[in-house]
Amino acid sequence: MCALALSGGGFAQQRSWFSDQDLTLTGAYYYPEHWDESQWERDLKQMHELGFEFTHFAEFAWAQLEPEEGHYDFGWLDRAVALAAKHDLKVILCTSTATPPVWLSRKYPEILLLKEDGTRLDHGARQHASFASPLYRELAFKMIEKLAERYGNDARVIGWQLDNEPAVQFDYNPKAEEAFREFLRKKYAGDIRALNAAWGTSFWSETYASFDQITLPKRSQLFMNHHQILDYHRFAAGQTNEFLNQQCLLIKKYARHQWVTTNYIPAYESGHIGGSPDLDFLSYTRYMVYGDNEGIGRRGYRVGNPLRIAFANDFFRPVTGTYGVMELQPGQVNWGSINPQPLPGAVRLWLWSVFAGGSDFVCTYRYRQPLYGTEQYHYGIVGTDGVTVTPGGREYEQFMKEIRQLRGKVPAKEVKPADYLARRAAILYHPENSWSIEQQKQNATWNTMGHIEKYYRPLKSFGAPVDFIGEDKDFNAYPLLIAPAYQLADKELVDRWTDYVKQGGHLVLTCRTAQKDRFGRLPEAPFGSMLTDLTGNEMEFYDLLLPDEPGTVEMEGNAYSWNTWGEILRPGDGVEVWATYQDEFYAGKPAVTTRRLGKGSVTYVGVDSTDGTLEREVLRKLYDRSGIGIMELPYGVTLEFRNGLGIVLNYLDRPYHFALPKGATAVIGEEDIPTAGVLVFRF
Repeated sequence: MCALALSGGGFAQQRSWFSDQDLTLTGAYYYPEHWDESQWERDLKQMHELGFEFTHFAEFAWAQLEPEEGHYDFGWLDRAVALAAKHDLKVILCTSTATPPVWLSRKYPEILLLKEDGTRLDHGARQHASFASPLYRELAFKMIEKLAERYGNDARVIGWQLDNEPAVQFDYNPKAEEAFREFLRKKYAGDIRALNAAWGTSFWSETYASFDQITLPKRSQLFMNHHQILDYHRFAAGQTNEFLNQQCLLIKKYARHQWVTTNYIPAYESGHIGGSPDLDFLSYTRYMVYGDNEGIGRRGYRVGNPLRIAFANDFFRPVTGTYGVMELQPGQVNWGSINPQPLPGAVRLWLWSVFAGGSDFVCTYRYRQPLYGTEQYHYGIVGTDGVTVTPGGREYEQFMKEIRQLRGKVPAKEVKPADYLARRAAILYHPENSWSIEQQKQNATWNTMGHIEKYYRPLKSFGAPVDFIGEDKDFNAYPLLIAPAYQLADKELVDRWTDYVKQGGHLVLTCRTAQKDRFGRLPEAPFGSMLTDLTGNEMEFYDLLLPDEPGTVEMEGNAYSWNTWGEILRPGDGVEVWATYQDEFYAGKPAVTTRRLGKGSVTYVGVDSTDGTLEREVLRKLYDRSGIGIMELPYGVTLEFRNGLGIVLNYLDRPYHFALPKGATAVIGEEDIPTAGVLVFRF
């Protein structure tokens, strides 16, 4: 029901929505309703002249599309679409459901989202309606059907975006509670005893006699049943997924030659990304500079986190093989803790970063800087006068010129070097593991996504292509498979891991994996024993240390710090110890082991290091043992391949020299790559 198509279900039958000869398409958001109609043609004409190929309408325009209940006005949108086409711009339409009109909120206040503390959201912002409200869905679907009926066969429209940055709602609306009960009745086949067993309600006298006694769990209440919260997360993600999927199916009644997607925020732990199977592909929103200072060096906050785009690419692409970025900032934003100017060149660097991962399109938010409203200080491609191109706008223009220069001169997207493909790896991910761990972290310093990144970061530095995959994917397609902190498991999954290894795969399992069943319960067996037959280890116990009193693990003469989680292992015959604990009362006990099994190997990393350096060395050793050559790129430099091109991206705070491979030719940039610079070469 949720997460990255991780639970099966499959997506709409794949079609070739984009031409590989285009490499990528570039577009810009435009809001006709924000500007005097006399300016529309000027704006769309300049948009085309800068090099943009599509635009994006009607994202927040429900009030303009349906100014009164049942009365629709498409005239203004007809004229905007016609002007876009006149200037050779294709159009993406949006369903506007993130901003219900005031008549809807006032006439039907029961559709408004209700927070856990009793606060009811109100008109005047956005995303204040409840996805669980049948009435809200009915009214939204009426409007969407009218929109789809009018534009579903319009050749000027290439695709649809559903809602806007749809999130998982933890909604306490009465209709949400009714829907939660129905969700539980269906899941547990109407058997309240099965629910009680799954939730462990005999603990603390929590037993239910009927489904009607169940309420939405108060997540802020101390010690609330975490099995119930786990099911509530599943339900909440499912409500968002279902709302989007119903919109998609409604549009497809009329749109036979247009694609349907939505623009997810990469909130990986939310659980709804990829859970609407009738979407044609996924797209995401990505903002890079907003004051978080996750970049490299003193001014790194002007360039951004070196792997923020790469991670999103590798997360979204594997779902269907097609993805795009629906929002990428052209300059300063208005909503960050600090909103600095990007470093000159950074916007172009981000565009090439999106392209490098295999995207088919990128769209900037937004074309014109608004003069009123919440986003007044959000940069556009042009500034407040509507015509002066901003520095970021010029970088978009440069990127689009570079793409046009490459069109028709490069091979198909999947032409990639053999040594690059040999390094490919998959990270098995399901957000339910994060949900389960978050309810019982055991150590306040534990960070599930941070733990996963300790494996992702070295893979990218090795020059390895990475896919985040779910259990619906074929494990055997990857020489290396990592399942980090995969807490919820069952015999079927462990058997699949075992078969993968026996057939020649190299499996890495990490601490907190397969400790609980799918309901979040501990098996009636020795702790951690679900993996004993696979890893060859028994777990004696686990330990957690204070952050200011870390422990040490030693591997090949090098020491690594840890404190968040450490499992003390007892390996059996044929298991090789790679790392041991160096202090505490279990000094000398194994922390990392490996074992040959069939044609492959399984490596178990029972400890979470402080900075990821241990994880890096484990992966390095595993690649070396497997005879697979790797690169040694510094953190901040990324290399990807597509269309017979190598793309080197420099997020460092200093220039970086990249020696071209033998026979390669630079087509954009040079071997000495400046900060925020890009090198593109043919191989």
